[in-house]
Amino acid sequence: MSSKLYVGNLSYSVRDEDLQQQFASFGQVQSAKVMMERDTGRSKGFGFVEMSSPAEAEAAIQAMHGKNMGGRDLTVNIARPMEARAPRSGGFGGGYDGNRRNSY
Repeated sequence: MSSKLYVGNLSYSVRDEDLQQQFASFGQVQSAKVMMERDTGRSKGFGFVEMSSPAEAEAAIQAMHGKNMGGRDLTVNIARPMEARAPRSGGFGGGYDGNRRNSY
């Protein structure tokens, strides 16, 4: 079992230090990171916490999943590896073809 946790449904006001403090009572927190929007600097509403052992991670899941933090009930589970995504296209890559006529 992994010791890296996904923490979802975070209030947008939660920061890294808040996650660190909430999970510290279940063991040693190796890292705590709230994911932020690159352009706006606003929280994405989820983050990751890495505990020092799988046993500590399991204890944190049992205690924190469904717990209210900042007015929201948390989702806490083992983090899955990031899935590969198709590369982003540049420019007007949203499927727009300026040369094509509407066929309504």
